[in-house]
Amino acid sequence: MFKEIQSAAHRLAGVINKIPVLESRILNARVGGSIYLKCENFQRTGAFKLRGAYNAISQLSDAEKAQGVLTYSSGNHAQAVALVGQLLGVKTTIVMPQNAPRTKRAATEGYGAYIIDYDPNKITREELAQEIQSKGGQTLIPPYDHRHIVAGQGTVALELIEEVGELDLLLAPCGGGGLLSGSAIAAKELLPSCKVVGVEPELADDATKSFRTGKLHSVHNPPTIADGTRTPSLGKITFPLVMKYVDDMVTVSEDAITDAVRFLFYTMKLVVEPSGALGIAALLSGKIAAAPCTGVIISGGNIDGDTMRNILRS
Repeated sequence: MFKEIQSAAHRLAGVINKIPVLESRILNARVGGSIYLKCENFQRTGAFKLRGAYNAISQLSDAEKAQGVLTYSSGNHAQAVALVGQLLGVKTTIVMPQNAPRTKRAATEGYGAYIIDYDPNKITREELAQEIQSKGGQTLIPPYDHRHIVAGQGTVALELIEEVGELDLLLAPCGGGGLLSGSAIAAKELLPSCKVVGVEPELADDATKSFRTGKLHSVHNPPTIADGTRTPSLGKITFPLVMKYVDDMVTVSEDAITDAVRFLFYTMKLVVEPSGALGIAALLSGKIAAAPCTGVIISGGNIDGDTMRNILRS
């Protein structure tokens, strides 16, 4: 699948932003290693999701594009699909939970998407999307469980390694596993000895349980502040990829996540959403020891003002 990631990189050239890799002497000294942050909070739409969404939608046939696309997302994938629809002239319909962050909803609407609200306590987003698709015939572009999505997300690690060179350890957030599995495939192809570790909240530890047991686990509506990881489980595509290419999984507490968001804000002047701060949370909390050369994927920066204010006050 590495060749698909390389093809995705060529497809994305000129579409996505060139994302900086940043370091902090304070962070390096605190955790004891050279830490390289791939800052996808600077990506268009504020997160890595544009990579997978563009890679998937741009490969649809003209007939499929004319019919429109459909997805479900709490925010970052929704924004990405909406922007791609705007760029390619494709009508987009997004199934969004009623409690989705306001900033993410507003941005999705701003890109021209049609949003359908749902109550997660009454129906699953997959069920609602299936019902809508059966009536409208749109092509479903899921947030993570799709080969083209995984390939697009894998370009994050591809770029990081091409810029930094050798890495001993790569930390990636894990929700549905698209970013983690794609990044792990790229890392293992380019740096076979690099250890790849996925990080998720303790309150949304379905991937960790799945990884430990070899059986797919799910968590329904996990109450974590890291809204980008509130996926119920890994997917049929991402689960086996995680099992094959990822070396380990760790979980972090809600306090560790908010501490990481504060650290990134005050020390590195970076606005990072809780899901994007998971790798830093793992390092700062001691859940995983830094390697001499450690790459950390900062997956996004779409955090609403109220949430950020609450984090900074606490």
